[in-house]
Amino acid sequence: QAQLAESGGGRVQAGGSLRLSCMILRRTFDISAMGWFRQASGKEREFVGRITTSGHTYVVESVTGRFTISRDNAKNTMYLQMNGLQRGDTAVYYCGAKRGSSSSESPESYGAWGQGTQVTVSS
Repeated sequence: QAQLAESGGGRVQAGGSLRLSCMILRRTFDISAMGWFRQASGKEREFVGRITTSGHTYVVESVTGRFTISRDNAKNTMYLQMNGLQRGDTAVYYCGAKRGSSSSESPESYGAWGQGTQVTVSS
C-alpha cells in the first residue's frame, strides 16, 4: 500500500494562509490522481480537490480562488496552498492516493491516506 506523509497544519487567524504538504514515501499501486479531503468535527470526510497524473487540478467551489493544488515531482510531494482561510475551513485535512478511473470525489476511490493534519482557523 502506498504510504503518504502530511505536514503543514496548524492554527491561523481568519484571513491567514497555510500550505499543506503530502509526500509519497512508497507506492505499490499505480496512482491515477492525488486528492485532498477534510473532515470537520462531527462531519463526514469531504472532497476538497485533486491533481491528476497529467497535472490537471480541480478544487471545489467553496475553496475556489482561495485554495490551490500543486506538486513537485522531483520531491514526490503534493501541496495545498490555502489562502484567505475562514473558520469554516477548520478541519483535519487528509491527502489520498487514488487508484483506477473512479470518481476523484469519492473517498472509496483512494487506496492510501496520509495521517491527517489539523488546521484550525480562529477569528
